[in-house]
Amino acid sequence: MSIEQELMARSDSSCELCKASSGLTVYEVPPATDASAERCVLLCENCHRQIQDPDTIDLNHWRCLNESMWNPIPAVQVMAWRQLTQLSQQRWAQDLLEMLFLEEDVLAWASALQDHHDEEGQPTLDSNGAVLQAGDSVTLIKDLDVKGAGFTAKRGTAVRGISLTGNPEQIEGRVNGVRIVLLTKFLKKS
Repeated sequence: MSIEQELMARSDSSCELCKASSGLTVYEVPPATDASAERCVLLCENCHRQIQDPDTIDLNHWRCLNESMWNPIPAVQVMAWRQLTQLSQQRWAQDLLEMLFLEEDVLAWASALQDHHDEEGQPTLDSNGAVLQAGDSVTLIKDLDVKGAGFTAKRGTAVRGISLTGNPEQIEGRVNGVRIVLLTKFLKKS
């Protein structure tokens, strides 16, 4: 039996996050150590697109995690935790995260991509040298022009629930509802 067939049987031929039944594809949950059904989830096109490109995120779509986070399959739990963590600036997502319990090994898998070091082992530091981690809140220490979005992010603006990139000099966060990349030299940890 192929991985796709196993996942179709496991999920009753529906997306394991939102229950949609069309456009289903196998998604290997990173970091992928082996290609097995236990390390994969079945996703619809909508969930897959939003996971691959967080700029296209539809907040209301992810309210489906209220149900899927209780799925007993670890790979589904990992994906629910990651999406809720990414949306943690939303009160409803914070509430769900507080209710979600993951076994130690599942939490380690879920947070494996949230590590505060880049691939070369360098920590991500703010302008004062404080180590930044995924989910932290930071404050802008300078007005920054946001190219392509047509606004200026003002000094003192709080950016909550940051995400780390592979570059220790950059983080991703939401300012004025727009997900942007910020240079750490213009930030201080809150």
